[in-house]
Amino acid sequence: MAIDGKILAKARVSLEEARRRNEERNELRLQRVYARAPRVRVIDTAIRETMSDLIGVALGAHRVEDAEDIRLRNLKLQEERIEEIRKAGFSDSYLDEEFMCADCGDKGYVGTIICHCLMDLYKAELRDSLSSLLKLGHETFESFSLSYYDDTPSSETGISPRRAMEIVYQTCVEYARKFGEKSMNLFLNGAPGLGKTFLSACIARVVAENGHSAVYDTSAAMFSKFEEARFLRTDDIEEARTGIKRYLECDLLIIDDLGTEMTNNFVVSTLYELVNTRLITDKKTIVNSNLTLDELRQRYSEQIMSRLEGEYQVLTLRGDDIRRKRNML
Repeated sequence: MAIDGKILAKARVSLEEARRRNEERNELRLQRVYARAPRVRVIDTAIRETMSDLIGVALGAHRVEDAEDIRLRNLKLQEERIEEIRKAGFSDSYLDEEFMCADCGDKGYVGTIICHCLMDLYKAELRDSLSSLLKLGHETFESFSLSYYDDTPSSETGISPRRAMEIVYQTCVEYARKFGEKSMNLFLNGAPGLGKTFLSACIARVVAENGHSAVYDTSAAMFSKFEEARFLRTDDIEEARTGIKRYLECDLLIIDDLGTEMTNNFVVSTLYELVNTRLITDKKTIVNSNLTLDELRQRYSEQIMSRLEGEYQVLTLRGDDIRRKRNML
């Protein structure tokens, strides 16, 4: 599973903010105790001095023979501290340091492994990142309705648009649920307004919730970022390069509206680089287009088309524009 560094950095900031708020709550408890039992403040200072003295023993600043006396003095102070806290009306554990996550102590890592608490924040940031692009809200498989698709069998295929969409829908559900290294690449095509972006958003939501890095962008925006990085046409070249790195390395890349961009030699070579690199590195891609494979062949190179036809499962959406139907209801 590839971790999106940009998203992980945001998750770490969120964890640090939560940890700071938790530390503030712990400090507030301490101040409450100091207000009711001023003697505790004096004891805490004395305890810190014993700890410094023990460090001094280890460094040779104090005699080794003094270590036991220092330790006993520390224990006596700890007992007195608990007694003062009790007399002030607090529980023995009131000032125990409380962590949001007992497994990592709010560090976000257990050794070098990302802790589940940071991973939960990472997944939330992934969803937020996708939401800002896809405007995720109602895009869930549960809210997808087949009722907008005609149930009349086609004279060409013998099956109705609704039956064809049932197959597409079930394929997308299974794809999202079982997404992993052995997943296929998908090419969703069909006329505008049939649900290509919607179903892609549903897949992205589930994939991100399972902790995989998912990146969505329109083809026009994607190629524009490649152009900015390649020809230094931006004030923030590092941001453009980071965006390209995410396109190339994320677990799932969704290229929306392929074929709507201005096609030129740069776009064709960039698309080949993107598609081929992700195939070589075994990263999964979903391509959405209003064009058929034959129509795309007129725009792009044979090398690109051989990969789309040979390495992608083609899902063709059929029917009438359901957005128009919804607006008529």
